[in-house]
Amino acid sequence: MKKYYLQAILATVLAFVGTASANAQNLNDEDRPDSIQELHEVTVTSKQPLRTIATSQTLSGADLQALSTTSVADALKYFSGVQIKDYGGLGGLKTINVRSLGAQHVGVYIDGIRITNAQNGTVDLGKFSLSSMESVSLYNANKLDYCQSASEYASGATVYLQTRRPTSDSLSVQLRNGSFHTWMAKLNGQFNWRGWQGFIDGEYCTSRGDYPFRYHSEYEDTVGRRTNSDIRYGRIEGALFRGGFSSHIYYYDSERGCPGGIVRRLSDKYTNVGREWDRDFFVQASYQERFFRRLLFKANTKYTNEYLRYCTKYPENQNTARVDNHYRQQDVYGALCAAYQPWSWLSLSSSYDARYSILRADLKRFDDVKRVDQKLVFAAQMNWHDIQAAVSALHQRYSDWTFAHAGAADPLDRWTPAFSLAYTLHDVTLRGWYKEIFRVPTLNDLYYTQVGNRNLKPENTKQWNVGVEYHWDNRQRTTDNRQRSMVNGQWSMDFQVDAYINKIENRIVCLPLKGTYTWSMMNYGYTYCRGLNATIKGHYTRGPWNFSLLNSITWQRDVDRTDPEDEDMYDKPICYSPTFSTGVTAIMGWRSLQFTTSYLYVGERMWSKADPEDILEPYHNIDMKLSYTHHIKKTSLGLCLEVCDVLDIQYEHLPRYPMPGRNYKLTLSFGI
Repeated sequence: MKKYYLQAILATVLAFVGTASANAQNLNDEDRPDSIQELHEVTVTSKQPLRTIATSQTLSGADLQALSTTSVADALKYFSGVQIKDYGGLGGLKTINVRSLGAQHVGVYIDGIRITNAQNGTVDLGKFSLSSMESVSLYNANKLDYCQSASEYASGATVYLQTRRPTSDSLSVQLRNGSFHTWMAKLNGQFNWRGWQGFIDGEYCTSRGDYPFRYHSEYEDTVGRRTNSDIRYGRIEGALFRGGFSSHIYYYDSERGCPGGIVRRLSDKYTNVGREWDRDFFVQASYQERFFRRLLFKANTKYTNEYLRYCTKYPENQNTARVDNHYRQQDVYGALCAAYQPWSWLSLSSSYDARYSILRADLKRFDDVKRVDQKLVFAAQMNWHDIQAAVSALHQRYSDWTFAHAGAADPLDRWTPAFSLAYTLHDVTLRGWYKEIFRVPTLNDLYYTQVGNRNLKPENTKQWNVGVEYHWDNRQRTTDNRQRSMVNGQWSMDFQVDAYINKIENRIVCLPLKGTYTWSMMNYGYTYCRGLNATIKGHYTRGPWNFSLLNSITWQRDVDRTDPEDEDMYDKPICYSPTFSTGVTAIMGWRSLQFTTSYLYVGERMWSKADPEDILEPYHNIDMKLSYTHHIKKTSLGLCLEVCDVLDIQYEHLPRYPMPGRNYKLTLSFGI
């Protein structure tokens, strides 16, 4: 909103200056009046842009940096409708589940291009830092822009990571010391030179991860210390921007322990010997250009190379299978998008995406697998007065090749529609949308040795959503109110609530069909989820003080409706789906001092279909952060103290994977 006011004010000033200059040229020196001229009051107004059709949540700018977070996963847990699965340990895998659709139904995008993993379909959010991010956004269904790739229409939910475009030259250094022998160093350099903008961001971290825990169950009550939970990683990434051109390069290298579940072993130690090595690299670029004011073109390209090694082949390993597996995955992607606006209120667009993936592994009886993924979308968007509407038709085709004796799975080919409608009246927007999508089986689902099933069908997903959004900002009112706000303070509030229904058919699961130790992938079940999401954002500023309040609430009922005759399981909750969860974040700032406290509550959830009595207990989590930044001319010195899990609550996202309790982080930063 601020941008619209600045543009309007600037236009008024320029018009006044131009008029005054013209009048001055028509006057001789002796004709110019030597007196004070009174200018009549001028009121400048700007029409507020319409609310978005899509259901979205965003953390950006100061709110994003104020959170007690280190990775993208830590920020997303404060959004409504989100469940973060953390597999224990400081280096544990972190995945996102939105409205109980499953991690494979969530697309993660960085600067508009998707982060992919054809092998298992998930993205480890713990690998991406917030230090270079301008905003983190979550869209249920998908974002609706005039010109976007077909891949962006192909997910049940989408997460957008938008990197920051520098406005000036800067250099900053961070040093951090944390609990469990954690050390981190970070370097960030930004430049803005002759229209080119860019940054380089590097980070190195090492931690033993030897945090204490207490495990309590019906048969056990003991304390221990997490072992094999260490991590060492290095990350370096950079970006370059100019006008409609953007590019990003990323490299991540890590070695970590895989602590496994807490199981009492013969040695009476809670330990696991699994080790994992990761090397991830990608480079991407995007270019967007407008022609004749009505045509908009966009091109995306990306190359990805990933390496994963998992090893348990150690002499001390007597309890689990001894393996040393290597996986190599390469991915080449390209997209062309075009949009045409015959009138200012209508946009027509189309996009074609192609992705080529190859997976190699040294597993026994495993052959190289190649996949070609093609997507084509036709979309239209209308913005007529206070009415917004969007419609799209997406075509997806997947073809696999392998030299295995069993052959490749049959190609998948399907069209899916989506519809959206919204109406804005003053500060209130009513919206509704429907989306149909499917999730193709991953390469592991189809071809993993002894487990994969080449006859799997895709998961079919149907989503319905109705919602209302309300926005209030006292800076939008009359001139008198704006003058009054200078004394009484400026404040704004955003509120949105959405009710939704999700249906998933042919859900892909892994079940022990061939014996206790031999599992198989299969299509099993029909799930029905209905829920309610609500978010509230409030900001207040007065003089050197500023306050922010962020609140998210989720209520949902995700149940199994596969077999009506199965009284034990029919209409029973799906595993890991809490009925109620909420998060509250309060931020208070005074000059260069800022204090943030965050509260998160997650209700009980079932974790075993075999026994509905197996329940993960609800938990509370409170984080606090205190930071101070001192500026001396063009340099800054900052000190930040974070206390996570203040009450030292022992909780789990997954059974027998205890999370770290109370821990501390002290960060020293210097910038020029």
